[in-house]
Amino acid sequence: MRRYGSAVLLLLVGGAVLRISLFSELYLRYVQAALRPYLVISGSLLILLGLVAAVRGMRQRDHEEHEDHEEHGEYEEEEEGEEAEHDHGHSHSHGGPRIAWLLTLPALALLLFPPPALGSYSASREEAQRAAQGVGTFSALPAGKVLDISVAQYSSRAIYDTGHSLKGRTLRMTGFVTHGSDGTWYLTRLLVTCCAADATISKVEIRGDASDGAPQTDSWVTVTGTWVPKGRLGTDGAWPPVLKAAQVEQVKEPADPYDKR
Repeated sequence: MRRYGSAVLLLLVGGAVLRISLFSELYLRYVQAALRPYLVISGSLLILLGLVAAVRGMRQRDHEEHEDHEEHGEYEEEEEGEEAEHDHGHSHSHGGPRIAWLLTLPALALLLFPPPALGSYSASREEAQRAAQGVGTFSALPAGKVLDISVAQYSSRAIYDTGHSLKGRTLRMTGFVTHGSDGTWYLTRLLVTCCAADATISKVEIRGDASDGAPQTDSWVTVTGTWVPKGRLGTDGAWPPVLKAAQVEQVKEPADPYDKR
């Protein structure tokens, strides 16, 4: 088994990467969509290297079996020094860092039980992180009776837009539910620049009659409502922004759970 250890590890890791990137959209839980080609290429290369390592292991096994046959036949009486050198070579060919087998754990996890996207726990750890942004006038929003907008876009405009572009508009956005310690609940979304490791939070406090009976933490909802001004623009008093909900509808988690600016 030790002879094929590197091949098994390469095949497991490569298969796990391809499982989430080529055969599903699970990779969106961890990285941006633009990185998919790199994941597919990386996974394919790991599979190829694993197959090469397996073939080399088979050839090495056949070579050693051939040598053993010769040793027990015609060349049974080898000199002691040659035996020591031969044994030393075998010990190196079979060796390898045992700690490398720990790589099987994340590989098997991705293959069998892919971890979920970041949720309320990650959001609670990132509450104080907000993109540095100056107060100013934002571009006009598209026309329409109901405007679909991301949680990040709503937060930016509610906190920094001196033109009050959200005023009088009916807005609709989707996110997962988080709860505050005082009974309030928030529509929350995590924004990633590259991968889940750099995620930052955007959240909106939901008020109004439609917000009664707060949904369960980490459940996904679509909220339709109107902007409620809060605090002075550009200050901590304006965050998190507030939406007066007219409708709250539970929905399935989207394939891409992370927000876009």
